[in-house]
Amino acid sequence: DEATDPSISEENWECIQRFCEQVNADTEGPWFALRLLAHKIQSPQEGEALHALTVLETCVNNCGGRFHSEIAKFRFLNELIKVLSPKYYGIWSSEKVKSRVTEVIFSWTVWFPQEVKIQDAYHMLKKQGIVKEDPKLPEDKILPPPSPRPQNSIFDTDEEKSKLLARLLKSSHPEDLQAANRLIQSVVQEEQEKSAQVSRRVNTISEVSENVRHMDELLQSYRRHELSPADQETLQAVFQRCEKLRPLLFRLASEAVADEEALAEILQASDKLSRALGQYRQVVASQ
Repeated sequence: DEATDPSISEENWECIQRFCEQVNADTEGPWFALRLLAHKIQSPQEGEALHALTVLETCVNNCGGRFHSEIAKFRFLNELIKVLSPKYYGIWSSEKVKSRVTEVIFSWTVWFPQEVKIQDAYHMLKKQGIVKEDPKLPEDKILPPPSPRPQNSIFDTDEEKSKLLARLLKSSHPEDLQAANRLIQSVVQEEQEKSAQVSRRVNTISEVSENVRHMDELLQSYRRHELSPADQETLQAVFQRCEKLRPLLFRLASEAVADEEALAEILQASDKLSRALGQYRQVVASQ
C-alpha cells in the first residue's frame, strides 16, 4: 500500500525495495506479490496503477527466476490484458496506464523469448488490434536480464561486451545506464537478425531439397512417357520455382561467407539445384 500510494507523486524506493526483499524471502512471495500487484494495476486511480507497474518492473529486475516464471503464466498475463481490453477495464483505464502495460508486456517478449505464453499474449493483443504497433522503449529504462536458460546468454560469446555491460550496469550515472540499455538492445537486435538469417537459410535449403526431389520424380515419369497434361504443368511450375531459388541461394551464400559450415550447406544445395535444372533442360527443353 505504501509503495503504490496514489497520493505521492514520486516513487517510494525504500518501500519498493522492502517489497522486493519480502518477495525474495517468502517461498510463496512471487505468487502473493503478483496477486496484490494485479489488483493495484487494475486500480481506477491512475497514480496507484502507475506506481504498481513500477513495483512490478522492479521485482522483475530483482526477484529472479521464481518471479519470472510466475509473470509468464496466463493467470497473471490475463490480469494485465484486462487493463487493455475494452471488454474489461480498458474502457476506463487511462491511456498512460494502458501505454505502460503495453510497454511492460512488449519488453518481456524481448527479454523472455523462450516464454511462449508471453509471446502468445502479446501477439493476441496485436491480432485483436488492441496493440497497434510495438512501443519504443525509453533509453533510460533498464530491461530485466533474461532468466537463466540451458543455452548460453547472447553475451557469453562476446567477453568484451559482457564486461562492458557489467561495468555500465554497476554505475549510478544515468548516462551509463542509457549506454547499457543501448548496448543490450543492439546485441538483442544482432541476435534476432542472426536468428532470422539462420531461419531463411534452413527454410530455403529445405525448399530446394523438396523441389529437387519432386522434379526428379516427375522427370523419371516424363522419360517413361507417363506424365499426364496436369503433371506436365506441375513439372513446369517446379522448374520455374527452382529457377527462382537460385538467386536466393546466391544471396544466402554472400551472407554466410564467414560461416564455413553454413556456406558448405548452401553450396551443396546449389549443386543439387544446378543438377536438377540441367536434367530438366536436357530431358524436357531439348524436346
